[in-house]
Amino acid sequence: MVNPAWKFTAAEIAEKPELFTSGHRACAGCGPAIALRLVMKATRGPTIATNATGCMEVVSTIYPYTAWKVPWIHTAFENAAANASGIEAALNAMRRKGKLQTHVDVIAFAGDGGTFDIGLQALSGAAERGHDFLYVLYDNEAYMNTGIQRSGGTPYGASTTTSPAGDLIPGKTQFKKPIADIMVAHDIPYVATASIAYWQDLLIKARKGLEAEGPAFLHVFAPCPRGWRYDTSKTVELARLAVETCTFPLWEAVDSEYILSPQSKIIALKPETKKPVREYLKMQRRFSHLFKPRYGHMIDDVQRSIDKRWNKLLKKCNILPRE
Repeated sequence: MVNPAWKFTAAEIAEKPELFTSGHRACAGCGPAIALRLVMKATRGPTIATNATGCMEVVSTIYPYTAWKVPWIHTAFENAAANASGIEAALNAMRRKGKLQTHVDVIAFAGDGGTFDIGLQALSGAAERGHDFLYVLYDNEAYMNTGIQRSGGTPYGASTTTSPAGDLIPGKTQFKKPIADIMVAHDIPYVATASIAYWQDLLIKARKGLEAEGPAFLHVFAPCPRGWRYDTSKTVELARLAVETCTFPLWEAVDSEYILSPQSKIIALKPETKKPVREYLKMQRRFSHLFKPRYGHMIDDVQRSIDKRWNKLLKKCNILPRE
């Protein structure tokens, strides 16, 4: 069961120990580093973390140093969920043999490359088998660790090193994969989207995921100044703007029932507060080519796609009548 009553105050969070600490090598303004710090603030007791290859693995454990204050395992790009499954199964075996009395939470961390693409098979298998762990996707929308290559999580129109904007290519020509909806389709106990701009919402959802009995999936929006090419001081502002434009709406699905989160419900009840996606795109140089006459129509394509997905989400949340 998912406990709906969890709340976190700033004072409570300040008093909790840092389990993902300072001293890592993340870039200035790194969104994923903020995401990991907040998720680890939501833990409820003994915890084991497993981390797919990627930015957060590299910057947090440069030998002989580590930013982790919990048992932590580096695993390959493709098998963070399989590794978490094995850890959970081992803990269950120890418990059956009487060698372990304390409950231990398991968290798997991976970026968009290790989730949307390379790790999807292992994640789907773990969800189908029903392993009890929280999978946290920190989504910075490209393979940042290896050179800013496009992934299944890279948005339409974004310029990356493998979808460069130029005379022949207008950036990425495919839309972002709906990974959280794909996980809801697995009929697991808990799925949610979260943003580093709304720390309380993120903490509550992380705790709900930890307390769910079975697989839980948390999709955290985490801007990357290096790959998105914006000023490092604008990370949280961009994360908030993604929610305000409905580029990344906040919701959760408990036993596959969609619930719109308060930050996005405000927009649903007051549509005039929804900001145009142009405001979000213009802050990032990865989209600068879209503001030139040649590719200007793509901004309209992005807005139509956002509006369509937003209306679908509202219907899933029973905020608009189903057609």
